Amino acid sequence: METRVCCLHGKNDIRIETRDVTDPGVGEVLISVGAGGICGSDLHYYQDGGFGPIRVREPIILGHEAAGYVRAVGPGVEGLTQGDLVAISPSRPCRTCKFCLQGLQQHCLDMKFSGSAMRMPHEQGLFRDQIVVPAGQCHRLTGDVSAQEAACSEPLSVCLHARNMAGSLDGKRVLVTGSGPIGALCVAVARNGGAAEVVVTDLHDVPLSAAAAMGATRTINMAQDPDALTGYAADKGYFDVAFECSAAAPAIRNAIEALRPQGTLVQVGVAGDTSLPLNLLVSKEITFKGTHRFHAEFAQAAHMISNGDIDVTPMITQSISLDRAVEAFEAAGDRAKAVKVHLVFD
Repeated sequence: METRVCCLHGKNDIRIETRDVTDPGVGEVLISVGAGGICGSDLHYYQDGGFGPIRVREPIILGHEAAGYVRAVGPGVEGLTQGDLVAISPSRPCRTCKFCLQGLQQHCLDMKFSGSAMRMPHEQGLFRDQIVVPAGQCHRLTGDVSAQEAACSEPLSVCLHARNMAGSLDGKRVLVTGSGPIGALCVAVARNGGAAEVVVTDLHDVPLSAAAAMGATRTINMAQDPDALTGYAADKGYFDVAFECSAAAPAIRNAIEALRPQGTLVQVGVAGDTSLPLNLLVSKEITFKGTHRFHAEFAQAAHMISNGDIDVTPMITQSISLDRAVEAFEAAGDRAKAVKVHLVFD
């Protein structure tokens, strides 16, 4: 059997090709992929041929946010049956290195992550009509949930891990800087975690509208009102917690200025070397935390989407068929018009 795949050969060079698909083996399942979300890293691969030191050095099937339906199960698989909707975790830690043994699987020294060019040969991704994966990577969703919603399990798990890094948000005042898919989901998980107030900033109205629909109590377009956070910085700051999702130096500074003394900044957005106002970080005793991927949070994310605890639909702005993949990637790159763009498959 053959399947279509979304394969990147280099900068701005996406091709729809075919690959062979085998029957599922022991402990494996065959999935008919329904939807896959285009992530920022996918965009970097497409637009720039990589990001930072990570470069595309051979053709790579993109995609690490995907969900679909079980088509067949291999020997020894329990808990999954034909027709089940599942979210596919792209994360495959080795489970034997020192970090895995410490329960820090997201820092695995031999991590295999779908659609990543970090390793050579590259780890091939999930953007294809059919794929065989280990059953342990599949998390079943129930209820009236679409494949597009289920495919949001991966970015939601990133935000749940970020929330875990922040500590309790119950009754807290929260700032989210950057309202792309991760920012919008950080708004949702903050509200779900009991935050009393969630203010979100961005440079475009479309992502801010999605954030409002996902629970933001105030949205601020910094391009239109660049001084809107000034009041929050008065008297040494206002917010208890900030999720910084843009990785832009001005936004990081704004977040630090707006945090109260001994507040917490969780850095979710990723970039290269960036300047920081260390004087404020020190004088206000800000706790500055990084957050990286997820582990147990993936199953939690799938469960929350199934139960309706988190409604991801406001951030899904476009769904475009695989044969129009270039159009989908171009749409995803236009932040003035798109938040989360999904490829949809046969």
